[in-house]
Amino acid sequence: MLQERVNQYFENKESTFVDAISRLIAVKSVQEKPLPGMPFGKGPADALALALNMANELGFSTANFDNYVGTVNLSDRETRLGMLCHLDVVGEGIGWSTPPYEAVLKDGMLYGRGSSDNKGPAVAALFALKAVKDLGIPLQYNARLILGTDEETASSDIVYYFERQPAPRFVFSPDGAFPVTNTEKGGLKTTFTKNWSVSEALPRVTAVKGGAIINVIPQQAEAWVEGMSVAELQPICEGVAKTTGAEFNITRENGSVRILAVGKGGHAAMPEKSNNALTALLTLLSALPLAESESAQAIRELNRLFPHGDYYGKAIGIAQSDEISGPLTLSFDIYEQTLTGFSGRFDSRTPLCATRENSLDVVAQRFAGLGIALESKVTAPHHTSCDSPFIQTLLKTYEQYTGRKGFCESTGGGTYVHHIDGGVAFGAMMPGFESKMHGADEHASIADLVTASKVFTQVIADVCG
Repeated sequence: MLQERVNQYFENKESTFVDAISRLIAVKSVQEKPLPGMPFGKGPADALALALNMANELGFSTANFDNYVGTVNLSDRETRLGMLCHLDVVGEGIGWSTPPYEAVLKDGMLYGRGSSDNKGPAVAALFALKAVKDLGIPLQYNARLILGTDEETASSDIVYYFERQPAPRFVFSPDGAFPVTNTEKGGLKTTFTKNWSVSEALPRVTAVKGGAIINVIPQQAEAWVEGMSVAELQPICEGVAKTTGAEFNITRENGSVRILAVGKGGHAAMPEKSNNALTALLTLLSALPLAESESAQAIRELNRLFPHGDYYGKAIGIAQSDEISGPLTLSFDIYEQTLTGFSGRFDSRTPLCATRENSLDVVAQRFAGLGIALESKVTAPHHTSCDSPFIQTLLKTYEQYTGRKGFCESTGGGTYVHHIDGGVAFGAMMPGFESKMHGADEHASIADLVTASKVFTQVIADVCG
């Protein structure tokens, strides 16, 4: 039976996984300014070169599509299955207990940026190809590993690739969790601004800054206040800390008081798993006895629109949900305020029931009434029926190798399959596993990645045999 051979093949392979993933983690593949021949900067290009070299070392034919995408082929036959992974990562942020770009193995968990999102799963897919090859499993069709380098920012890499290559008939991306994610919410990403004249009245907020990446909930945010002492601020900070769960550190710097808010960062698709330092800070600033000004008014307005702990857009008026995709989520992720205005961005993941009328138009109307200028980008949701034969094959294989019940679920995250008909996310994390992706101390279970590789091996055999 093939399952017995696959299980035997992957015995004692954990160290091989650790070594391969560690090599990729060591490459800081955060997107940077483009360079000649490197559309997303040196880091992503270096990670792609390393991954393709690793595949060559394993005896596979590879191709590099102008440092946008690389491919690894099992054979030269017609490609029937595509496995889409990415090698770029989000920035490391702060708060790590291990070096973010130096893999550390502790208690079966491999720590490092990209360990779970998505370098670890990419290695699991690569070793599945190797298992099929080494076991001599007969196939009628090719399976292809497709490695991108711009998933975290805009996925322009995969667009570039599919403009030049046809999509395989069946596609999955191990960029989520098992069993199968067949629904990906849509997106509403905004940039909003407002300007005013300088007010000299004290107390006043002279600056606020929090967040840097639209799909990462800020772990820290800071503000500078004039006209109040540390002693006056301390009891207010202590009270707000109790209600928000955030930590506030106060220091006097150059005649102002600096307030540093510390929360818990994470992925914008799951704001309920984080503690947004920015919204906690706005809660605090709204509680201060500031002099009346447009600046103070703006802080209070934003605090009403994005109150701390409102993960679902209730205050701004767009909360909604449906049975298949679940609730709309919203996270206020980037904000900068000066003496003369502000610029902010929020990231909302919208369910199947969302429309322009019940989401974007509502936000636009609220902002217009407050004199806030708005720019937005809307992405439609993605859904593949759980009854599709491909999904049923994936679920059957998952059940076969894990002994767990397979089912379909929705996510607020987006993967490469978002615009691919019939595509789904499949693995590589096990249900309920908290990887801390996009946050500090991101990690992956090596045992789970080995299991994922077994599952992928069987899927290749079933789909391409």
